Amino acid sequence: DWEPVSAGAGAVQKFGDPLPLATIESIKKNQLALKGPLATPSGGGYRSINVTLRQHFDLYANVRPVVTLLGVPSRYTNVDIVIVRENTEGLYSGVENVITEDVVASMKVATRPACHRIALWAFRYATHRKRKKITVLHKANIMKMTDGMFLEEARKVHGRDYPNIEYEEVIIDAGLMRLVQDTTRFDILLCENLYGDLVSDLCAGLVGGLG
Repeated sequence: DWEPVSAGAGAVQKFGDPLPLATIESIKKNQLALKGPLATPSGGGYRSINVTLRQHFDLYANVRPVVTLLGVPSRYTNVDIVIVRENTEGLYSGVENVITEDVVASMKVATRPACHRIALWAFRYATHRKRKKITVLHKANIMKMTDGMFLEEARKVHGRDYPNIEYEEVIIDAGLMRLVQDTTRFDILLCENLYGDLVSDLCAGLVGGLG
């Protein structure tokens, strides 16, 4: 049985609210939602419904398999990658401030509990799905505190609980180049929020997907 509810631009037109309470209550009750694409206004308007839903329900693990399908034309063959994206923090936290009329600041948020739980989730997933390797994509050479914490927790989980799974750390820009060169270098990609979003669309392009 289906219980249709509204969100996004259509909900604004109908109810004056991009995420009506009835939609939230339906998801709470059913514990399951099939969500279609929801447009977000650029440079103004209401907050992203995707971000709001993720934070409201604490949907911290965004899991995106990328696999070539027979009969779907693509530039690459035999792609089999899983992207595990931390879904609640980073630059997508939506914490922005006006400093002066000509200066605004966007805050990248990282907490140790969130970094730890996404790393633990990724290694558990790798174990259950019999995957061999996890690659953390990062920019800790520049963002030493936020991305540095992400790496610290991934290393901790790997070294303490999952030393049998191959582990590597790759700077995000170099990682994107390697993905385009040879997808077989990678198995599971563990990313913070923004990187996971960008990598997901790149990988979708590799296999002829929609992004």
